[in-house]
Amino acid sequence: MRSTLGTLAAVVVTVPFLTAWKVDVERRAVSTQVPAPATPADARPQRHEAAHASAPIVLAYHDIQPEPTNDYTLTPKQLDDQLAALTKAGYRSLTTDEFTRYLATGRTPSPRSVYLTFDDGTRGLWTYADQILAKHKMTGSAYLITSRVGKHRPYYLSWAEIDRMAGSGRWDFQNHSHDGHTRAAVDSSGRKGAVLANRLWLADEKRLESEKEYRTRVETDLDKSLRVFADHDLPKPRVFAYPYSEAGAPTNLAGQTTSVLEQLLHARFDTTLTNSSSRPLPAGPRAAAAGQVQRMEVMRATTTDALMKRIAEWTSRVPDEVPEPLRHPEQWRFPTSLSGTDVSALTGKGLEKGTYVQAAHLPMATADWHTYRVDATADRLKGPQTGVSIKVGHGSLHPSVVTVSASELRVTEQPVGAEQRVTVRKLTQTAKHRITVKVSPRSVQITVDGTSLTVRATDRPAPARTNGGFSLAVRNAGEDTPWPRFTSLRVSP
Repeated sequence: MRSTLGTLAAVVVTVPFLTAWKVDVERRAVSTQVPAPATPADARPQRHEAAHASAPIVLAYHDIQPEPTNDYTLTPKQLDDQLAALTKAGYRSLTTDEFTRYLATGRTPSPRSVYLTFDDGTRGLWTYADQILAKHKMTGSAYLITSRVGKHRPYYLSWAEIDRMAGSGRWDFQNHSHDGHTRAAVDSSGRKGAVLANRLWLADEKRLESEKEYRTRVETDLDKSLRVFADHDLPKPRVFAYPYSEAGAPTNLAGQTTSVLEQLLHARFDTTLTNSSSRPLPAGPRAAAAGQVQRMEVMRATTTDALMKRIAEWTSRVPDEVPEPLRHPEQWRFPTSLSGTDVSALTGKGLEKGTYVQAAHLPMATADWHTYRVDATADRLKGPQTGVSIKVGHGSLHPSVVTVSASELRVTEQPVGAEQRVTVRKLTQTAKHRITVKVSPRSVQITVDGTSLTVRATDRPAPARTNGGFSLAVRNAGEDTPWPRFTSLRVSP
């Protein structure tokens, strides 16, 4: 009896202290929110008469802090200004469910939409970004590194903060790995790479991981992350964001092993996100088929004007909207090695150094074109040293390149992972040719003056492999020969 009374007394004395301690821990685990910055009230959506609904633009943010310490962190005012500009331009935000539904069906609840993603799960999302989203009636998706939640406070979110964010209806939570957002040695020299995208160097054994060891390690990380979501009563994440966006970066995964990571991710998620891709993959049928969507990364140096300009460049268009591309120099994208080159390189100026120049027309905005027509006129064609090219299905897995010289039409099919096919037709020799290219999901029809050629795509699924806009190129390998040029270019449905 005396022992029992002693135990009860200890409980009576201890419970208030335990309760107070728990309340204090909970309080400290939930940071105080900062109200959204005050901005002018004139942020009412503008009316936009759009001929079609554009594909969503996926924006990649990181942390939000009043005094950024790195290039990836925005101030609350920067985020507020950007969301105000988006709202005023008529954009609404999508939840992850709405975004993945778009990828599956091609239907979006708004003609203009953005999918706001925030990588790493930093505390700034709760402290600063949450109230800014509330102010603009927008939603965000936080991509969690699950092993770091509640750790390294106050940098990362706590589970208590995540619980409140989920309860607000403004946030959903997606996957950024469990402990895979780190770098480690990937070869004997000690060079470091992303641990999910590379086989690791086992220093004690002086060798790389085997494919089986790599697969087991990555599977363990992904599955542990999914269990953490379930343990904290969060819905199963539907989208995975590559750590360091190394989906398109060089890795030491060779051959079949390269597809192992993709297989593991596609078995667990509806799609994946990356900020860098080897080919244009804006949200749309092409990206859905690839299981990977390219995001537009927003950095500290990204001004609101620059962001809105880039969004305009990524906004999907139809051929009716770009009938005469050569009249719009801002619509052409040259390789980074030709920085500063403009459209005049295609219309007669050429290059001061080099023999070949190529440029893509709005590659992100036209990535899902599948039925269109290009009419062009080229002149100054002289002998085999000069020529012009039109590539259709630019950035697809099965582009076709139409090359015209003074006396020859050459069509080159370039299927990824297969041998290219070349078809040649002789032309009446002349310095000037009129070229028509008609693109459909199942064929490419080319006419140069009176000579016609049809390439039929009978061996490939149309949306997955053939979608894409076009690029132009001119070549001049002759000495003291004027550069060939496009004198006219028209695009139509």
